[in-house]
Amino acid sequence: MTPSWQDLDIAESLAEAMLELGHLKPTRIQQQVIPEAMAARDILASSPTGTGKTLAYVIPAMQHLIDFPRQTPGSARILVLAPTRELAAQIHEQVAFLCRYTGHTSLLVTGGVNFGSHLSAFDSNLDILVSTPGRLLDYLGQERFSAEDIEWLVLDEADRMLDMGFADAVANILAEARHVSQRLLFSATLEGAAIQRFSQATLNEPVYVDAQPPKRERGKIVQWVHVADTLEHKQQLLQHLVNEHPLAVLVFVKTKERVLALTQLLRGQNYRVSMLHGDMPQHARTQALEDFTQGKNKILVATDVAARGIDIEDVQLVVNFDMPRRADVFLHRIGRTGRAGKKGLAVSLVEAHDSDMLGRVERYIGEKLERRFVKGLRPQHKFPEPGKSKAKKKKKKKAAKR
Repeated sequence: MTPSWQDLDIAESLAEAMLELGHLKPTRIQQQVIPEAMAARDILASSPTGTGKTLAYVIPAMQHLIDFPRQTPGSARILVLAPTRELAAQIHEQVAFLCRYTGHTSLLVTGGVNFGSHLSAFDSNLDILVSTPGRLLDYLGQERFSAEDIEWLVLDEADRMLDMGFADAVANILAEARHVSQRLLFSATLEGAAIQRFSQATLNEPVYVDAQPPKRERGKIVQWVHVADTLEHKQQLLQHLVNEHPLAVLVFVKTKERVLALTQLLRGQNYRVSMLHGDMPQHARTQALEDFTQGKNKILVATDVAARGIDIEDVQLVVNFDMPRRADVFLHRIGRTGRAGKKGLAVSLVEAHDSDMLGRVERYIGEKLERRFVKGLRPQHKFPEPGKSKAKKKKKKKAAKR
């Protein structure tokens, strides 16, 4: 039987906030993490996207503030680090909502805004700080912010932080936060030597949580592949998919240049399109997400800056217009649909040069993706099955050596 919020022994104000958000019962990762975190244990946790990971650490962090109220005014006691501005903003949105119920204060600090714009908030009484590592390190380096009061450190999407080169920044922040008593590290995957070394250097005898959600919490994501001969063919297939699915469509591409070109093409065909890439100023990125999530624009064309941590409800369709460079990124992309138990659809558009990447993805997810065809848009050339091109190359090399 699933426990209630009251069974987790959290404050009534937090339980009330959860019900107000529509969360009638805690998810599996919340059930596993909250009691351990409230018992003052370090946490090393892995959980798929869309399973309530953010609240799994925000709730016990706020319970800590309630149980141990501040005696004198001061700086932030809880620090949450996230790798991207978008993820940090979404975390802070949930933190700020809970603060309305508990009376605590919070601040979001990211790049993309004028340096120094946060200084007045640093000077006031602050409870929870949500930040990206780079900008916070800048403030620490210039002695504009003190980490002396930080008691809890949460690292969200730690694997992504490593990918983005933030390991040294996190280590430097930890060195400044000398009074941290508890650390929580969350990662989409705990595989690989880098994340293992990082967790060992950061955590103290952590509780390990691998919260694979039950079926009722898993979104059902239907997947298939459309084979394309050319870029123009892919564009035609994309138009077909967009026309077939009237609700939110998230389209992933590899580069900023592709974002700009595809957005221009779709807008020229009178589609309502937002775009998102890493070189956009923060206010433009925020506006793009808002226009998409609120339904002003039907399509969001994005690089992988949108693949991690961005919680967009009711994405009906994810399209891999370009295949990602890594198989694990594929899972993060399609995880933008089928969230919180809802159904979703993910379609990949592949050309012949995508064959090897498709093979890596299929091995990574443990299944072969169905090939489907659209009437009038069937490919004219045979698609090389994954792995066969490599096998041919090996045979040629062996023959050459003889």
